[in-house]
Amino acid sequence: MKSEDEKNFSLRVDAEILAKFRYAAGYAGRSANSQLIQLMLLFIAKYEKEHGKIELDADKPS
Repeated sequence: MKSEDEKNFSLRVDAEILAKFRYAAGYAGRSANSQLIQLMLLFIAKYEKEHGKIELDADKPS
């Protein structure tokens, strides 16, 4: 069941890259979607470590 906070995100990617990504994600026991979320979280953590916490305006839709 999708929560109200979940958003869809479309991505254009080369077919071979996607196939390899899905293979590697499966090897790690994750779906491609789950692996992308993990990569996003790591990227955000690295950014915030260098630049400080990202503060989002709660009134603005994302």
